[in-house]
Parts: sequence; C-alpha cells; structure tokens
Amino acid sequence: PREELRRAFEESLAGASPASAISYCGSGVTACHNLLAMEHAGLSGARLYPGSWSEWSSDSERPIEPPEK
Repeated sequence: PREELRRAFEESLAGASPASAISYCGSGVTACHNLLAMEHAGLSGARLYPGSWSEWSSDSERPIEPPEK
C-alpha cells in the first residue's frame, strides 16, 4: 500500500528530502523499481545513478568504502 511504502522510504530518508536521494543497485534496473515506488508513495524527485555499482566499481580511481566489521 502507498502509505506503507511512504513510511518505509521516509524512514530510510531520515528527514532528508527525496530530491537528495540517488538510487543505485548492481546494474541500475532494480533501482528503478525503488524510484517508481517512491513516486507512487508521493515522494518525488529522487534520481537514478544509471551506471550503478557496475560502472562505479569498474574505475579504480573511484573511492570504495570497505564494509564495516
């Protein structure tokens, strides 16, 4: 339901504007589902990084944070 999606995304946004959110995933496809769900929930303006992790990680000059232990 729309209200449930809105609550979940607002929790993830932690007070930030939806317009400040950039969605990405492994290839860019799944991230689009999140953007559509945000629009459906009334949280407009989030953007897509279309290259996603595949593009980012292919350039050794870009920073990559190690996972926390």
